[in-house]
Amino acid sequence: MAKDNNYSSDGQSATDRALDRFTELMIEKIETLSGDWKKPWFTPGVVQAPRNMSGRNYNGMNSLMLMFQAEKMGYDSPVWGTFDRITNLNYAKDKSGNRFVACDENGNKLPQVRINTGEKSFPVFLTTFTVVNQETKAHIPYDDYKQLSREEQDKYKVYPKLQVYNVFNIAAQTNLKETRPEMYEKLMAEASGQVQHQEGDLKSHPAIDKMIDDNLFLCPIRQVKGDDAYYSISKDEIVVPTREQFVDGEAFATNALHECAHATGSESRLGRIKGGQPFGSPEYAKEELTAELSAAVVASQYGLTKHVKNDSAAYLKSWLGSLHESPDFLKTVLTDVKRCSSMLTQRIEAIQLEMDKGEKADYSQFKAGIGNGQAIQEEVSPAQEQAAKQVEQEQQHYHRSR
Repeated sequence: MAKDNNYSSDGQSATDRALDRFTELMIEKIETLSGDWKKPWFTPGVVQAPRNMSGRNYNGMNSLMLMFQAEKMGYDSPVWGTFDRITNLNYAKDKSGNRFVACDENGNKLPQVRINTGEKSFPVFLTTFTVVNQETKAHIPYDDYKQLSREEQDKYKVYPKLQVYNVFNIAAQTNLKETRPEMYEKLMAEASGQVQHQEGDLKSHPAIDKMIDDNLFLCPIRQVKGDDAYYSISKDEIVVPTREQFVDGEAFATNALHECAHATGSESRLGRIKGGQPFGSPEYAKEELTAELSAAVVASQYGLTKHVKNDSAAYLKSWLGSLHESPDFLKTVLTDVKRCSSMLTQRIEAIQLEMDKGEKADYSQFKAGIGNGQAIQEEVSPAQEQAAKQVEQEQQHYHRSR
């Protein structure tokens, strides 16, 4: 892969330059939302979860920014590739590993795949890991290290390194459609598997629905007939209105994902949420942005549309100010989004794997510890709801109106 870790003439590293571009995109997006905060983070039916040419989805931080870039530029394909990956399509290898120019079945050279003239790449981050045995200094692949027992892992040191790679949109920035039409159609077909959701349909994505309704998340999720959704720090539980109270299952699921994102920040998990972050504080606003973006990234990965919520709209101005004033603000937010969305996705994917087993599925490993894994629904009177809300405000929680 073509990577860019050099310094420019103004002393900026590739990482700094990438973060500057990310910041510009984020400011543009939030300014757009400020004009109409009821817009979704990503335009439904237009922006899809980005993936590379091997079919692997990009992670939270990269996924977020590639979707912003695709929407800004009007790209209708979610497939991206590095310069090397694209130009290597012009070559093939024999059984001995020797490279030669790619030819068709008649021995004629295939047309050259290239980046279109004048097109500019977009940066993505990739963290690589060097794993070294502390005693022998021998290196092993990171994937092998992850398979070791905790005792065996303690014998190694892991050195992470953040690198910047530059990618191009396959459909809009290359001539792949003209030079390799079959490959192009295959890539586009594999990337177009998003589900369309109709208003009134109370289902969203099977694994997400099961995680919420069967109480299989990292902490308990209570569905309460009321008007509020929130994550309680003191109780380590999520409260959301019942599914039937929402216009459709998509709205229900994305609201719940926002609260699930908050729950990943507890001290027992990713440790983002600390004591002394009162409502309206910069720290509270930052956590709201992290939860909003994480939920948007995960939602888009499963074909759902995440809209900006009423109480998040109040933070738009604060987010813009922080983006303009602090160079490190976006960096820390994106790092948190990457970790948060990864934790959410891992949970959903693990549940999906069990669902794929059919009658042999065993969900005991996911049970949150209450209700035996069954959906918890309560009907609360207005007086009870108000009293509970007051207690939660005193105990500190991350709260959202439906």
